[in-house]
Amino acid sequence: MAGSGSSMLYSFLLFIVILSLQEMYRGKLASTELFTIFGGFISSLLFLVSLTFIGNFQETSGMKTGWGAVIIAEGIALIAASTVHRVCITTCFLFSAGLLYEVNKLSGTMLSKSESKARRL
Repeated sequence: MAGSGSSMLYSFLLFIVILSLQEMYRGKLASTELFTIFGGFISSLLFLVSLTFIGNFQETSGMKTGWGAVIIAEGIALIAASTVHRVCITTCFLFSAGLLYEVNKLSGTMLSKSESKARRL
């Protein structure tokens, strides 16, 4: 697994790349209904990488990560979605909620595995 510093750097670079591509193809993403939904999905990926960046930044700073990081990352993603189309805001929110659920479930699974390894030692 990558360390907090390198994960923070990679997530920041991914954020810049995804946001740049989204803005370059803004007209294409707003052209049809299917592309508009896809634009919302792309914005939800922005939510995921910005949440990773904020969480790793808080971890390296020694602060506790909580719901504030989720709200800030969601705000960033929704603002980015609003530059493409109004419907992208709604689909971004829905996709982000699904991604947050899956990340939380994955985090719980990884935490329980690490706790069981610690008990064995």
